[in-house]
Amino acid sequence: MQKVLITGGSGLVGTELSALLKEKGYEVAHLTRNIKDNYPYQQFQWDIKKQEMDEEAIRFADVVIHLAGAGVADKKWTDSRKKVIIESRTESAALLHKAISKMPDEAPEHFISASAIGYYGMDTGDKLVDEESKAGNDFLAEVTKKWEASADQFKSLKIPTAKIRIGIVLTEKGGALPQLAQPIKLMAGAPLGSGKQWMSWIHIDDLARLFLHVLENKLTGVYNGVGTNPATNKEVTKAVAKVLDKPLILPNVPAFAMKLLLGQMAQMVLGGNKVSAEKTLNSGFEFKFERLDDALEDIYKVS
Repeated sequence: MQKVLITGGSGLVGTELSALLKEKGYEVAHLTRNIKDNYPYQQFQWDIKKQEMDEEAIRFADVVIHLAGAGVADKKWTDSRKKVIIESRTESAALLHKAISKMPDEAPEHFISASAIGYYGMDTGDKLVDEESKAGNDFLAEVTKKWEASADQFKSLKIPTAKIRIGIVLTEKGGALPQLAQPIKLMAGAPLGSGKQWMSWIHIDDLARLFLHVLENKLTGVYNGVGTNPATNKEVTKAVAKVLDKPLILPNVPAFAMKLLLGQMAQMVLGGNKVSAEKTLNSGFEFKFERLDDALEDIYKVS
């Protein structure tokens, strides 16, 4: 079975994907800054700042899945944080490219990179966007354009390359859902802003399976990592409240309050994208979770 090298393997998506690949019989290794004891996967060390890495990682890898990148919503977007968000993606890809360029005979058969639906811009209104839609012109669009360009450089090494534009990942282990659910659990949940902004979501199980699908079918090009039924912020908030059996008693959180709290990042939650999954479906991928209620019931294990 193939050997898969993952960057960002200890993150939210990487953890789920690594477990799925291992279950399917793949040999999995992670690129990491610090080698850890009693780690469930083989590890190779790299130092992105110094642009150095263990070349054995390249010899190991039949496939590289590049997930590494600083969390976009972890901290406020100061100029220095914006730089970290971009460079954590582009410089890590540059290091991989440099290492593979030195060892062309050891080049992987496939390079699969994460990207994000932020490519389309933070707010595309009610328009349905797909992989052919133009890029936005805000900060998240800038990040994803540079992220995807850093993946595209592997084409120059004649390595088949795929990019998955990830939407809002639903899992209780991190990301947007716990932040949305926490005030609801405290009886203080409410839609944000107008509540009409679109949230193109995907259950984390389906996202991990999509990466596997792209790998096993040797797909190239861009695919939206979103489910088939985007929902508005109000619909998602109501669905989470329903599955947690909590009332929604507060009025919508006004936009100005979100802007005061989050600064520029507020546009991430006040805006939204209605993103098409048609190309992903046409590639032969089958979703386990097409309905929001089913996804949430699975996550919160409601019978």
